Amino acid sequence: VLENRELQDLIKPQKVEFRSLNFNSTLHWQPGRAREARDVVYFVQYKVYGQSTWQNKDDCWGIQNHVCDLTNETSDIQEPYYGRVKAASAGIYSDWSLSCRFTPWRETIIGPPTVTVVHSNKSIILKLQAPHSPYKRRRGSKIPMTNYYDLLYQVFIINNLLNEQHRVLVYEGKDKVIKIEDLRPGVSYCIVAKTYVPMLDRSSSYSSRQCTVL
Repeated sequence: VLENRELQDLIKPQKVEFRSLNFNSTLHWQPGRAREARDVVYFVQYKVYGQSTWQNKDDCWGIQNHVCDLTNETSDIQEPYYGRVKAASAGIYSDWSLSCRFTPWRETIIGPPTVTVVHSNKSIILKLQAPHSPYKRRRGSKIPMTNYYDLLYQVFIINNLLNEQHRVLVYEGKDKVIKIEDLRPGVSYCIVAKTYVPMLDRSSSYSSRQCTVL
């Protein structure tokens, strides 16, 4: 019995946590301390905070991975959720390891917009597109993150003559098409953008840079 108890403790999953980008939400964990325990498999359950019964996640029942996609199970983005994982090896089951409470709307990381440079003469015209959620409209198109948040775009310009790291904020607002004027011909400019959520005071990472020479 003692050996069983020891194995239970050794295989128990560690650091169970949700990670979420644009509402693509996955549960992650680390294997237990048992380095030599082979053939460890994992079982995942989830529930809404306040519910008494846990739901099995069938796709993540007896898996060897350390990640489980719970995007569909956490689609009510205002609700708080929990996930939990237990491990089994050689017929011995560990106790459950519980995640922290996870509320998708509050905790998902919002990605940067997609930036397209449309035109350049003495000005640069940009098209900005918000990232999309995994959730779909009835017709099948994915719902943009602007449906869930009051998003602002922040557009920065990098003048490559001056300094790679020197980003100047040239626009903040909701427009999807932006014109940056009074630029010097023959100079290489790069554009990066972020999404910003005023209500949560959170910014995305920078978009990939789009460069153009006027």
